[in-house]
Amino acid sequence: MKKIFILLGAMLCVATVSAQSKFETTVKQIANDVANTKSWSIGVRTGTALQLEAECFYSDKAYLEAIVGVGGYLGKYPGLEGTLLHNWNCCTWDWTPNAGHWFLDAGVGLNAGGSGHHVQFGLAGQAKFGIQFKKVPIRLAVDVTPVVGPWIDYHREKATDSVTGESVVVDGKNTWHFNGLGLCGAAISATYCF
Repeated sequence: MKKIFILLGAMLCVATVSAQSKFETTVKQIANDVANTKSWSIGVRTGTALQLEAECFYSDKAYLEAIVGVGGYLGKYPGLEGTLLHNWNCCTWDWTPNAGHWFLDAGVGLNAGGSGHHVQFGLAGQAKFGIQFKKVPIRLAVDVTPVVGPWIDYHREKATDSVTGESVVVDGKNTWHFNGLGLCGAAISATYCF
């Protein structure tokens, strides 16, 4: 029985090393593709927030997207936030051949942000529909980028000590919430491709 457990343990170790090696090879290949890419786009994204957007296309069907700017959950907690996504081109249509091609992209990633009394982080998703023009290097798109994860409110308030009259810092009530729906990231974007 002991030999069976040793044999199963050895097989598990070999399988783990093999899977890790394949994963490392895939990550290195993507990193090399991103480093050698010649297709970038930068632009502005506006909707529930005002943000800068950069896209790095490392293949015909996949790209990395970084979104940074002023945002917040439904305008309640304005502050700086950033999102990093890996997107895939799901569909392309040639509905208007003279103007450009239409696309539908989807992706997943991470989001983090905060302000003076607020921190948020979570998983982000994206569904993007738009057009890439043929005669000018511009992409116009409408997207929804929901974020699912916790946000934490922490408060520190100044108060006057009733005995000494000095100003003191009092810890307020710290609360945390979970953004389960995450439907606050709708936007329109315009990016310049180079």
